[in-house]
Amino acid sequence: MTKATRSVVSAMTSVTAPTPITSFDDAVVLDDDLLPAIDGFHELEGEGFDLEERQALRRVANIRTDLEDVTEVEYRQLRLERVVLIGVWTGGDVVDAENSMRELAALAETAGAEVLDGLMQRRQKPDPATFVGSGKAKQLRDIVVETGADTVICDGELSPGQLRKLEEIVKVKVIDRTWLILDIFATHASSREGKAPVELAQMTYMLPRLRGWGESLSRQGGGAGGSSGGVGTRGPGETKIETDRRRIRTRKAKLAAEIKLMKTARDTKRQERERHKVPSVAIAGYTNAGKSSLLNRLTGAGVLVENALFATLDPTVRKAATPSGRDFTLADTVGFVRHLPHQLIEAFRSTLEEVQFADLILHVVDGSHPDPESQLAAVRAVFADIGATGIPEVVVVNKSDIADPLVLGRLQRREKHCVLVSAKTGEGLNDLLALLEAEVPHPDTHVHVVLPYAEGSLVSRIHSEGEVLVEEHLDEGTRLEARVGPGLAAELTSYAVA
Repeated sequence: MTKATRSVVSAMTSVTAPTPITSFDDAVVLDDDLLPAIDGFHELEGEGFDLEERQALRRVANIRTDLEDVTEVEYRQLRLERVVLIGVWTGGDVVDAENSMRELAALAETAGAEVLDGLMQRRQKPDPATFVGSGKAKQLRDIVVETGADTVICDGELSPGQLRKLEEIVKVKVIDRTWLILDIFATHASSREGKAPVELAQMTYMLPRLRGWGESLSRQGGGAGGSSGGVGTRGPGETKIETDRRRIRTRKAKLAAEIKLMKTARDTKRQERERHKVPSVAIAGYTNAGKSSLLNRLTGAGVLVENALFATLDPTVRKAATPSGRDFTLADTVGFVRHLPHQLIEAFRSTLEEVQFADLILHVVDGSHPDPESQLAAVRAVFADIGATGIPEVVVVNKSDIADPLVLGRLQRREKHCVLVSAKTGEGLNDLLALLEAEVPHPDTHVHVVLPYAEGSLVSRIHSEGEVLVEEHLDEGTRLEARVGPGLAAELTSYAVA
């Protein structure tokens, strides 16, 4: 987000006269009238302020993103939309609610929209009909008219009924957080391996939300009773919405088959690496935490690096080596986000298997983020969804050159295996490589061999796939004591010495 700054929300009793609250840099300054509201937030019934005030829409301060130059983000080539954000605040504290809304604003800006306003409502649960309630929906309509917005984005996933009803009231396009993320994914995917899961997730989301307007629901595909279609052609036929649904189901089946073939190719490559006992390390973490920058630093992969959410969607696997020369693979994965749509997790499940089958996970977190702990929790929730909770994990706190030292110290105390780095400056990378040397799985078969000088390829394999303990050049060949994998140990049996 370009201009959003940290602030507190102000209670809004009417659309035209929002109550201002003093913004802050390091400390929160609240109006005395609002202190009972904040103090009583954790109470279920909100003691200290009445129901009307507790459920009022609250404006998120400084969330507007006035764009001075439409070339600031490459996605400005799309039609620029003017949006109003709306969220329902059901739990947690005010900071959590604001962070969620600011993240939604960053997502909207990444998709090419201009954020005009952000509103939150405190409720125990979203309204089942309109998400925010019919009265608040009418207030939202007034704000849309006042700001000139053409789209409303809701911080949550709307049911088909909620989406339709809210659009009827606000009279502009309404989308939810899930569809916004899917739209960004569709914009960023470039390879077929990246595009297919995104399209499948979009189709899955779209199917129950198809609806028609006017005559499109009753348009017939068959012949009418008095038509000249002939015997056997007359009948109701398919409505247009039924045709659309059938086409979507057909397309979903085709995409699922393509993704299955891609998975087979990845499985073959993974089995080949496992056969040669090459350890695998997966880079995972929150979106825009610097995973691709770290991959480039460690391997020179040349992967696209951009200060935007979900800039990397196409899977990348590169070869790397520890300081002692042992080879391993580094896999860059799609970034995660809070409330990542389950359609995407399912569609990208085969790609995320690089995390599931990794020997070690480098969990990258943005140290300059106001709440890095929430990012860690969101990513670990996805790890649990894909069955990757038992894999050894190293927390890599990136952007340490611009992070708050207090935050860095807090993370180091809380996380058992933690290293501070800056992929931009290279600071801390030697510490990370040393940690990788210790954490990457070591071969477990001890060999003592003398290899003729003609077998230089085997010597090279011992260095790359194993861990050399002793190396000595004799008249008859190269004497090596090393730890290697079982497969390579079997090939070296004929050269073993006592």
